[in-house]
Amino acid sequence: MATKHNVKAIRKRLNEDRASLEEQIASLEQENEDNQVEEMGIGHHYGDDATDMMLRERNLPVRGNAEELVAEIDAALERLDDGSYGTCARCGKEINPERLEARPAAIYCIDCQSIVDNERQNGFSAES
Repeated sequence: MATKHNVKAIRKRLNEDRASLEEQIASLEQENEDNQVEEMGIGHHYGDDATDMMLRERNLPVRGNAEELVAEIDAALERLDDGSYGTCARCGKEINPERLEARPAAIYCIDCQSIVDNERQNGFSAES
């Protein structure tokens, strides 16, 4: 659980991480706009068109991942507000402070995260 003396530091780090991700998302959007070709192939070199298309396709999953991380950070900020930050959402035990230092938006302790990851790999829901 977050103690009163480190809540401010945790919130600051989460907000900084969120701002960095928002900048990354905006940069990816701008890059995609810059690479937008309305008339591919007409008056353009096919290699340039292919590069532009590859860059846009590469940016889609990167942007999706950044948006997921923003959502995780928003959820962590909500947990800070309601006092549940640092408590595993699966088992209810305290999440190791070193884990929270490495991944401030963590919702599961390391043991439960391993179980959740295995369930996902095997096609089971973490909520099952």
